[in-house]
Amino acid sequence: MRLLLVEDDTMIGEAVQELLRAEHYAVDWARDGGAADTALRTQSYDLVLLDLGLPGRDGLSVLRDMRTRRDRTPVLIATARDAVQQRVQGLDAGADDYLLKPYDMDELLARIRALTRRAAGRAEPSYEHEGVKIIPATREATVNGHAVILSAREWAVLEPLLARPGAVLSRAQLEDKLYGWGDEVSSNAVEVYIHGLRRKLGAGIIINVRGVGYMVPT
Repeated sequence: MRLLLVEDDTMIGEAVQELLRAEHYAVDWARDGGAADTALRTQSYDLVLLDLGLPGRDGLSVLRDMRTRRDRTPVLIATARDAVQQRVQGLDAGADDYLLKPYDMDELLARIRALTRRAAGRAEPSYEHEGVKIIPATREATVNGHAVILSAREWAVLEPLLARPGAVLSRAQLEDKLYGWGDEVSSNAVEVYIHGLRRKLGAGIIINVRGVGYMVPT
């Protein structure tokens, strides 16, 4: 999954970016409101981790503009603004959740998982389809009850497809799940990872939709 981290504090930004990448998220880091707005207008994300006290443009302004143009990307506000009225303003502006600094990193990861489940229309903490089961919180994958080891990028391709059986994702959309700013994109990366997934999970787990992309069949 690809996340946008919006944070002007270098120490916090580096720590959170390192944590998220260690959890196999692709992460873009915007350090001010203007850069965040540009990123959101030009790139699709699975979640935005948004600070409010930003240079240039305030985080609430960025959030309100997102919702005005009907951008439904989940937004988790992470800020030191702890007054109740400020939390209410953030939620009423369209945020999906609110986390106060300093926050526990495990709680941050749990809230990210919860929001991405909700965005996929799911409440359960695992995805299961035709004998294949994955648990995002622990990165466990099984086939008919037998454990399977997936690489970080195989997981990044499988999770969005398994979360929405029947939904077709293009190669470009899957590449967006794999790479952040500055990452080198291999021209056949998606095909390589899908080949690996079919070998480990079964040939029919992901099918090609000619000229469109890939999907987990319903």
